[in-house]
Amino acid sequence: MVITRFAPSPTGDLHIGGVRTALFSWLHARQHQGVFRLRIEDTDRERSTEASTQVILDGMRWLGLNADGDIVRQSQRFDLYNQVIEDMIAKGLAYYCWCSPEELEAMREAQKARGEKPRYNGKYRNGGEPVAGVQPVVRFKNPLDGSVSWDDQVRGKITIQNNELDDFIIRRSDGTPTYNFCVVIDDAEQQVSMVIRGEDHISNTPRQINLYQALGYAVPTFAHVPMILGDDGQRLSKRHGATNVLDYRSEGYLPEAIINYLVRLGWSHGDQEIFSLEELMQYFRINQVNSAPSAFNTEKLRWLNQHYLQQADSARLQALLPDYLQAQGYDLAAHTLAAAIPHYLERAKTLKEMAEHMCWIAVDPQEYPMEAQKKAFKDEQTGERLTYLAEKLAALGDFDEHSVHTAIEETVAHFDIGFGKIGQPARLALTGGAPSPDLAVSFVLAGKEAAVRRLQAAVDYLKKSKYKQISWTQSGKKIDT
Repeated sequence: MVITRFAPSPTGDLHIGGVRTALFSWLHARQHQGVFRLRIEDTDRERSTEASTQVILDGMRWLGLNADGDIVRQSQRFDLYNQVIEDMIAKGLAYYCWCSPEELEAMREAQKARGEKPRYNGKYRNGGEPVAGVQPVVRFKNPLDGSVSWDDQVRGKITIQNNELDDFIIRRSDGTPTYNFCVVIDDAEQQVSMVIRGEDHISNTPRQINLYQALGYAVPTFAHVPMILGDDGQRLSKRHGATNVLDYRSEGYLPEAIINYLVRLGWSHGDQEIFSLEELMQYFRINQVNSAPSAFNTEKLRWLNQHYLQQADSARLQALLPDYLQAQGYDLAAHTLAAAIPHYLERAKTLKEMAEHMCWIAVDPQEYPMEAQKKAFKDEQTGERLTYLAEKLAALGDFDEHSVHTAIEETVAHFDIGFGKIGQPARLALTGGAPSPDLAVSFVLAGKEAAVRRLQAAVDYLKKSKYKQISWTQSGKKIDT
């Protein structure tokens, strides 16, 4: 039975690098009809929070990386850990250490002065008297000679000499067990067959293997995946933008785009860029993940997301978009939203961007961009033409794409002008310069009342604009200024 796990620490956000590790673990288990477990490693009482735990659960649920069985929380298993530690002390596999923080610091400074690697010197390894006023830690008796080796599924064979390791702490002075201890107990109890995690854990692995062997546990297979870098070659962080997975949901990415993008950070299948979940189940192999760091490219992710937006069912987008519209401070009627979506699939790469682009439908322009004014409002007859078009639109019975298009054509014919002479200023009056579809479609999306009101507002603006060279009466008669 293949059993993998994802074991995040709830001391902050669920970052994109952790999500990739979870994805690799989930895929490996599902490919082999195995088990994928989720464990919350919350032994750090000071930094672990319930809010961070909830972010982990929400993020995993959003991405569809559902775990099997109950979610294990290490903070609820202290009795088990302490029982194992007491048994280890009784068997001589672990011991109490009464070194004070000051003594340990002096030990490290002396080792540095001698050019040695700072580490615990084993003072209490063979026993010693308790020290008054010092709460002891418990240390694991690491082997003094020999080596530790494992065949890493990503990096090949790795060997560490035991004399490079020290007797690491397995229980702190406050009575809480440590990560390196708890992870071994949990993985052994859950019968985890492969541990997939970040390369920053490589230094922990030899200590954990020695602990597995001392306790008589089967040692799992390990795969240490490379870190993710930002576009600038530095380790991915908040300065590169969103790194918390739920930030990507807030920015309007679809979960399948995140999955597709992350799996390609370090793994490939020929030149194929887009994978369905079924294809990932068929092609992905953990031992084909590259050991070199991968660079996160936001534009590539945006391109993928636009692909999945275009592939998404319209009903799904109609259900998702209202939250993004409301975040921009407006709503759209269901029929208007349904009509608008197809026109923005080529213009927007995220749901948030789509909502931003649609804002003009619900909100009248508060101003017109200066550069757009210079192009659209420069003609002295612009106000007269917009007034004529507004009157045409106001008189329409059926306000649909065909009738609006006819009204625009009649305006063009009436003034004997090219379409751009009315189309450009009318679009600016209607949208304020926001990205928008065909002009007739845009009028229909806004609705007759808003369309007429915005055209009239543009005419009023032109009457007092520095671009006006004439003013107009409501009938369109020219009056010199």
